[in-house]
Amino acid sequence: MYRFWFERSLPSEYFSLLQSRVLITGSASEDPTDPFKALTGAEAIIASARIRYDKEFFSRVPTLRVVSRTGIGYDNISVPDATAQGVAVCFAPEGPVVSTAEHAMLLIFAVAKRLREVENLMRSGRAVDYFNCHQGLELEGQELGLVGLGRIGSRVARIALAVGMRVLGYDPALSSERARDLGVDRQEHLERLLQRADIVSLHLPLSSTTQHLINETRLAQMKRGSILINTSRGGLVDETALLAALETGQLSGVGLDVFQTEPPNPNSPLLQRENVIATPHIAGVTVSSKRRLWKTAIDQALQVLSGERPAHVLNPEVLAFHRE
Repeated sequence: MYRFWFERSLPSEYFSLLQSRVLITGSASEDPTDPFKALTGAEAIIASARIRYDKEFFSRVPTLRVVSRTGIGYDNISVPDATAQGVAVCFAPEGPVVSTAEHAMLLIFAVAKRLREVENLMRSGRAVDYFNCHQGLELEGQELGLVGLGRIGSRVARIALAVGMRVLGYDPALSSERARDLGVDRQEHLERLLQRADIVSLHLPLSSTTQHLINETRLAQMKRGSILINTSRGGLVDETALLAALETGQLSGVGLDVFQTEPPNPNSPLLQRENVIATPHIAGVTVSSKRRLWKTAIDQALQVLSGERPAHVLNPEVLAFHRE
């Protein structure tokens, strides 16, 4: 029996994914006063994004052999620290792709159509001449700038093209051939994309080089009255600069699924604005995606413990250590 510890409690409907080889030692959710109470002796961790996994964490679990993420992002896991401890790190890059791409488009539609503003007006019961007052944006013919053309960004591109949008793409790893296959107008410089796009959607991992990529300078480069969408990581955007851009009208609207601090303070000025559509980091969360994410994370942890190589392991060099 392999001993698994879950950062987030595993719902009962997914117990069948564990097969008969897993003993659940506990989870961080069971006892908020001592979230690591059941961690002792764990060989595998099924990780979410709320805990920092680093040298200090690994030192308290000498039995640990694998940390497997139920998600595409792994910025909360220090891969070098894990490698130094002989711990494999796996992630699930395919699991949330469809759901996140659809959610990005949802936010694009909701902000462009001024959904929150018009809904609040309707619910208020005020007499409004909606025909003359409503300033919804028609997306056909608009230029969508995608910053990042990986799995999710590429899928957003395909959906946007089907809607009739023109798609610009900035990604240093994007080849001209791949851009042509996607139907994307490849931009060599981020500044040029920001200057041209009516809507900018971020699809990047968070790292030291992308932290606050969208800051006061970058926001000033965007077309006045444009829209910003972020379904990736909150740290990509300087929220103080973002609020200022909304207040001056540099941005006409924003769609956010992620924030610098999560959950965000409900009194945050961003959440009080009608031209901000906000969701609680659930872009990749649907009935279908959750099963894919749990299954991928659990299956890969079992593969590592069985001496196999998972499809999405970030430090495969430690796997030879496990087979000895």
